[in-house]
Formats: sequence, C-alpha cells, structure tokens
Amino acid sequence: MSFTILLILLLGIAAEAGGQEPQPASPAGRQLRVFLDCGNCFSDYLRSEIIFIDYVRERSEAEIHLLITQTSTGSGGIEYTAEFIGSGRFDGVQRTAKAITTSSDSEDTIRRQLANAVRIGLLSFIAQDGVPQQLDLEVDLGTEQARPAVAGDRWNNWVFSVRGEGSFDGEESRREMQLGGSMSADRITPDWKITLGTEIDFERERFNLDEEDEEPLEVERREREFRWLAVKALGEHWSAGARGDVESSTFENISLAASAEPAIEYNVFPYSEYTRRQLRILYAIGPRTLNYYEETLFGKTEETLVQHELSATYDQREQWGSLEARVEWSQYLHDLALSRLEADGEVSLRIARGLSVSAELNASRIRDQVSLPARGATPEEILLRLRELSSGYEYSFSFGLTYTFGSIFSSVVNPRFGQ
Repeated sequence: MSFTILLILLLGIAAEAGGQEPQPASPAGRQLRVFLDCGNCFSDYLRSEIIFIDYVRERSEAEIHLLITQTSTGSGGIEYTAEFIGSGRFDGVQRTAKAITTSSDSEDTIRRQLANAVRIGLLSFIAQDGVPQQLDLEVDLGTEQARPAVAGDRWNNWVFSVRGEGSFDGEESRREMQLGGSMSADRITPDWKITLGTEIDFERERFNLDEEDEEPLEVERREREFRWLAVKALGEHWSAGARGDVESSTFENISLAASAEPAIEYNVFPYSEYTRRQLRILYAIGPRTLNYYEETLFGKTEETLVQHELSATYDQREQWGSLEARVEWSQYLHDLALSRLEADGEVSLRIARGLSVSAELNASRIRDQVSLPARGATPEEILLRLRELSSGYEYSFSFGLTYTFGSIFSSVVNPRFGQ
C-alpha cells in the first residue's frame, strides 16, 4: 500500500514537472486568473455566478489572490471581507470590499451580497488597463423605492437569541435523554461590547445491568451557566472591561460558583486589521466564590478565592495559509502552586506547489483542581464521565497532509449526484 501511494505521488510530481509550465501573467483583454481562498464562502455559487474570470487551483498561477474572511457582527449577522491581492502585472496592487449581512437575511441574500462585493473588487482590476468595450454594467442601489423613515433603533442595538433542543434514544438495556437550552443578549457598537448568556444542559441515562435486576442504574449530569462581559474601546490598541459567570456543575462538584473579573487588553496590531491579523494580550483578576456538592480534597464545602489570568492570542490569515494560537496561564493567589497553563494552536500552510499541511495542538498543565471530591470516583462515574478526575495534564494533536495535481483551472461546477 505504501509503495502504491509513493508511486502516485511520484507520477503527480512528474506530471507537474513535465506538463505545462506556469504561463505568464494574462495580458490585457484576457480573463483574469483568480485563486479563491476561503472557508464557508459559497465557493460553488461564486464560481457559477462570476464567470468573467478563470479560477485556478494554485496560488502561484494566479494574478489575483482572493482572500475572503468572515466575522460575526453585533446584530447576529456576518461581515465578509474580500481582499484582492495582486501578483504578476498586478504586483503591489490590493483592494478590499465588504459585504455585511443581518441575522434575518436568507442564505440566497447573503451569497448574492458576497458575490456583488467580489464583482466590484474584480472590476477594479479589469478596468486598470482600460474599461473593456464589451463590458455591460448595470447598477441598482434600490433608491427608486422609498425606504421607511426610522427615527432610531427601537432595540438600541440589542440582539436576543433563544434556543432549545432535546434528544431521546435507547435500546433494550439502555435509555438516554438529553435536554438543553440557551438564551443570549448582545449589544455591540464600535465603542462598547456587552454580552449576556445563559445555558442549561441536562442528561439522564438508565441502564439495565442485569435482566433480573428490578432497579436499573440511573445516572444524571447537570450543567448550568450564566456568563457576562462588558468591554469599552480605548482606541485602536487598548480595551478595558469586566467579565464573570455564575455556574453549577455536577461533573465538577460545584453546586454554585460566581466570579467577577476586571480585565484589560492590548492588541499589538490595530483592531481595524482584525480580518487579517491580531495579537491580543489580556490580563484579568478577581474573586471567585465556590460552594460544593461534596467535601473537596482540601476539606472545603465552600470558599472564596482570588484568581488572576494572563493570556495571549494570535490570529493571522495570509496568502501562505492561516495561523491561530493561544496561550493562557491562570493562578490562585492564596496558593501559588494552584495554577494552570493551557496552549492551543492551529496552522494551515501551503508549503509547495500542490502541497499543503495542517496541524492542530491542544495541551494543558493542570494544577488547580480545587473542586475534586475527597472520596474516590465510582467505576460507573469513571466510565460514564460523571465526575471530573484528578489529572496533571491533558493533550490532543491532529495533522493532515494534502497533495493535489492536474489542471490548474477549477472554474467548472457540476452538481450532479450531489458530489
């Protein structure tokens, strides 16, 4: 099997080396070569609707690298940012176009808005060498229809969301029920960010361990949390605010916990560059009150502790790929040995023609499990993950390697058989 895979890779490399050499940049009058780089951006729709360009599979073959990123808006919608990065005859030329949608927009409305933003950006490149004679352009801004006068926002920028869910499944010797719900309220403006949210999860499982057993094993797991955040913008690099939560968890042996932490954040890059890169450093400190279902390893049934946290988050999206990384360190001040260090990162790189690699890593050094019960966990609690177990660390790692070869063009969309 390994020999077969190696042979395929060698044939692919040979085909690339012996096949058509990269062509020079398209002269004026020919269709632009565009490399579409995005995640969930309706790529099939864009390819089928915007047909006055050629989509290429390799970034090195493109005259324009179209990088589309997205982020949530305060109203629950999505802001798509399309960045057009030129190369070849367009080297050094960059354009940016945005499409902003609302939470009430249909999928068709969203993808049409995004397609219009892409068209506008591409036309600026086409017109750089002169407007083509065959170009036929129509613009409809909807100004013919009178819009209703709005004196102000009746909701004052607040957006509310309610969700509920449930599931039931079983077999002859097992029954399971899961119920959950959440509510949120957000108010996001250029100067303020306020978010409130609550979530409830309930799970019950019933097992018949023995056909003659008249009392089946029944276990429950309950999680409840209310969280809040208020942030004030202090310019292009600084933010200040506070955050906190109120929670209950049978898994963590917490009957009731509450915290409130003032915090300050510094972004090395201007916040206005958030679609391409961010390096945020945050520090928070505050009290945390805890009440436990059972007595802990430290002989406590309730206590109030002071905790502080320092974190750094880096996020970058470029032509070569994307990189996301975060490091967080927290510590209880009454006992400095009670601390936790967490690191996670995800990287996706284009390292050669047709070859890309991705990897994700999560790791934690755990020394702050103050809520562990004094008694040991039962076998049922261990197998069903009903109780948090003592652990000094945890980690996970995944990676992927992709190699593609063949035609550099990828403009055609064929939806037959749903493949």
